[in-house]
Amino acid sequence: MKSFLKWLYPGLGIKRWFFLFLGGVGLASWGLAMLLPLQLPPVSPLRGILLLCLGTGMAAVGLRQTFRSLLSVLLPLDEEGLVDVIYRRRHLGKGPKIVALGGGTGLSVLLRGLKEYTGNITAIVTVTDTGGSSGRLRVELGILPPGDIRNCLVALADTEPLMESLFQHRFQCGEGLAGHNLGNLFLAGLTEILGDFSAAVRQASRVLAVQGQVLPSTLENVTLQAELATGETVLGETNITSRGERIRHLSLKPEKPRPVPEAVEAIREADAIILGPGSLYTSVLPNLLVAELAEAIQLSPAPCIYVCNVMTQWGETHGYTAADHLAVLQEHVAAGLVDYIIVNTEPVPPRLRQRYRQEQAYPVRVDWERLQKMGVKIVRGNFISSTNYVRHDPARLARAIMKLVVGNYFRKPVPWLRVEKF
Repeated sequence: MKSFLKWLYPGLGIKRWFFLFLGGVGLASWGLAMLLPLQLPPVSPLRGILLLCLGTGMAAVGLRQTFRSLLSVLLPLDEEGLVDVIYRRRHLGKGPKIVALGGGTGLSVLLRGLKEYTGNITAIVTVTDTGGSSGRLRVELGILPPGDIRNCLVALADTEPLMESLFQHRFQCGEGLAGHNLGNLFLAGLTEILGDFSAAVRQASRVLAVQGQVLPSTLENVTLQAELATGETVLGETNITSRGERIRHLSLKPEKPRPVPEAVEAIREADAIILGPGSLYTSVLPNLLVAELAEAIQLSPAPCIYVCNVMTQWGETHGYTAADHLAVLQEHVAAGLVDYIIVNTEPVPPRLRQRYRQEQAYPVRVDWERLQKMGVKIVRGNFISSTNYVRHDPARLARAIMKLVVGNYFRKPVPWLRVEKF
């Protein structure tokens, strides 16, 4: 009763509109009663119609303003923004269930495009990073590297641009602070408060109003271990990529980490599973080295789609063709793992070729005959966004993927989904 009386406190901006709504309902009821044939003595129908119209109008205005007063506090958006949020949550929530595995910037690019088509997205992110802000926090605080997780949270966020910029802000100065990312520190702080990294990611998802969910592939402190072509064994992601040697085999240490249960469940329920884009050995493959995740993908009836990188990467895939990328996945997991491979056939602009040549990175060559012999369906087209970097275009890549998924998931046209030709 005491809580109810709080609604009558002054300054809430609700009482006047609520009482206007009640008054309108009363007048409309009175007018409706005047129009009933049992009314004695008989009353002019015009008076009843006027009261009914006036009461209905008052009730409509009162109800609308009551909701506006509440929503202005609970959800401070303009009316158009509120409609957009409701539309996205209701309609995109009916979309297919898509699971994307990877890390780095490649996975976040993919997620930005996919969230325009469906809200049922699960991003499973590698946690083997040992460099930059993530690597420092991993060593100093003993937590999982938060960088790739942060990128995916921001990519799936349904929040204001300022909040996104805040989470991606990197400090340029300050003793011990320079180089750290604010989003990484936020996740680190939440982990200390809650005592669990997975819980910290869930709470950060609420803060950013994330569509779908972001999950680490494992909660164990895993490290990459590579056997190089020279026969040498190298431990740690940064050490592996800095050697510049061809990688013969990749593994995790410890060898059999337990996956996050929600990740396995998401794969089992998926309508499509996507690998990449991203660094082959340090973003895509580490997730597949978690044995139960790889087994779940193999057992899933959903199509498995591999998004091949546009450019080679020094220290990982120098000189690799598209088939070489696919062969690495098959060698480490199993043949037949991938059903579709998406490759870019658009030439990279000369100005960007020159820039990447300085980093010893070149466009990935598509060897058609070898790919066909590997038993995969090839999806080709222009998927690049050439700004200052050669990366996948989120919209084009998402359209291509949805065109593959739509035939497996939908049985009739869906008004909210448009898949253009690519």
